[in-house]
Amino acid sequence: MAINILMPALSPTMEMGNLIKWHVKEGDKVFPGDLIAEIETDKATMEFEAVDEGIISKIKVPEGTQDVSVNEVIAEILIDDDSNNRVEEEIVHTDIGKDRNIKSSKKSVTKGSATSSNNKVEATQQIKEQRTKISPLAKKLAINNNLDPTNITGSGPYGRIVKADILSFLDENQTQKIAKDYSSQKIQDPEVRALDETKPKLPDTIERIYKNRNYQTVELTGIRKSIANKLTESKQTIPHFYLRRTINVDQLLRIRTELNEELKKQGDKISINDFIIKACAKALKENPYCNSVWAVNKILRLNNVDIAVAVAIDDGLMTPILYDADLKTLKEISLEMKVLAEKARLKKLLPEEYTGGSFSISNLGMMGVENFDAVINPPQASILAVGTTLKQNIIDDGGKISTIQTISVTLSVDHRVIDGATGAVFLRSIAKYLSNPIKLLL
Repeated sequence: MAINILMPALSPTMEMGNLIKWHVKEGDKVFPGDLIAEIETDKATMEFEAVDEGIISKIKVPEGTQDVSVNEVIAEILIDDDSNNRVEEEIVHTDIGKDRNIKSSKKSVTKGSATSSNNKVEATQQIKEQRTKISPLAKKLAINNNLDPTNITGSGPYGRIVKADILSFLDENQTQKIAKDYSSQKIQDPEVRALDETKPKLPDTIERIYKNRNYQTVELTGIRKSIANKLTESKQTIPHFYLRRTINVDQLLRIRTELNEELKKQGDKISINDFIIKACAKALKENPYCNSVWAVNKILRLNNVDIAVAVAIDDGLMTPILYDADLKTLKEISLEMKVLAEKARLKKLLPEEYTGGSFSISNLGMMGVENFDAVINPPQASILAVGTTLKQNIIDDGGKISTIQTISVTLSVDHRVIDGATGAVFLRSIAKYLSNPIKLLL
């Protein structure tokens, strides 16, 4: 029998994807786990694997196709009818809160010699009406989020519900709630209503303005669209305020040089950014109020310190996350950051490697930028912008002039989550560790 291969939802926010490349052709035999295609999501290019054994009978969407909707049929696979028995699935009762599982085999339906023939037919019909095909991981996610899987459309084989379907359902419900809250606010708040009425110009209107000028049209990639939407949301909805500080990094640079002399034998090297990540991680642990995210109508105060670090790529920006950064050594941070940065540049980051975090760091110092203000990455509540190292003359109490090396940092803060004094104490903690980096080694 032939079954459809659907465009998968490879991230919680994915609505469409670009089918970059097929690794199979019509007539090829595939097995579960085989790589069949590469798909570009709104954040990265990801590999798409087969979940069934069979023969690719038809490719409906050619490689290079842009903006393919999630759940659109992209190919067909021909499998044996007997392979139904090989598809691993969990049959879950609609009363998922009680987690009562009904097995899908014939044996579970016909078991019990005392059951009459009519009762067997009736029981079988009841199971068909109440059961839902769902993978074990998707089932666990549904239970943890108190979801009834019968309300969710599966995108897996035979309509099976997979992890991506649960994540998409949760993300869609959250988006609808935000839209409902915003709509209610818009009706009540004349300022919000006035802002909403200032509609952006349509693309063709903009193009008409420049119809007599020469230009090239650059189509937006999924990453660029995601960045545009995220930053627009940030500047329109988050009340930013900014805290600035200049930090003496003489000791940091000296210790870094000494450490790198030792690490040279191993082929490793620690960057200034690694020190900054570690300093921010320890400062967040000291200031738990700042290790928080905005969750629409509540604040989530996190116990783990997970830091997102901005990495520039060819067509945008990615923020891979260092999980439990406060528990890692400088060398561990350095090694993990190199791996994540390389995966970001190759667009190979998995969703769990760039989704989440409570704090971000954006360092443009290596490009000679002295200072700047970064835009908060929602739902996070703050981001640190780091400038380049500069020499600065100072005069001590005795009137003696000396030269020190400094960096300028700016902390962008969401005032809904963090108050001014709280943010100032947090920034002071960061400065303490960067100006006295021996504390980062303890």
